[in-house]
Amino acid sequence: MNCADLALNTICTGSLAALATTAAVAVCGELEKRNPIAPLNAVSHIAFGDEAANHDEPSVKFTATGAALNTVAVTSWAALSELIVGENPTLSQAIAGGVAVSALAYFVDYHVVPKRLTPGFEKHLSGRSLFWIYATLAMSLAGGPILRSRMTNNSGSSGCPVAAT
Repeated sequence: MNCADLALNTICTGSLAALATTAAVAVCGELEKRNPIAPLNAVSHIAFGDEAANHDEPSVKFTATGAALNTVAVTSWAALSELIVGENPTLSQAIAGGVAVSALAYFVDYHVVPKRLTPGFEKHLSGRSLFWIYATLAMSLAGGPILRSRMTNNSGSSGCPVAAT
């Protein structure tokens, strides 16, 4: 895979993973706390400190920053996933790669980086919700290459909707 393909594939898979994990964080927040915004705002503690975890309402400062930080983080994991699974992985390779990268992401997020760099949604959500968020990350990382393969086979294009624009 050349650098241009890697970049495009990373953007596509990262976009899918960002949308999916942001939705998972919001759903878990709604189910656990009746507030889909608070756990997403808490991600912005990376930029604004613990004050961010105390904001329950949507705001540009906390919500947009939390969504942007989540997007950057999962897109970096998408790049690693793309490097691991390659251009045309099988279904099982894509799933295994997504699961492996998601497990690594959890390990790094909670056992390697300083507390200030953790995702932050753990300030509002249970371990069960964290499991579902990282499972969503795993499946969305697998989903990028799987969707790309299906789109390429059906249309002959690059398989990434971004490339069609």
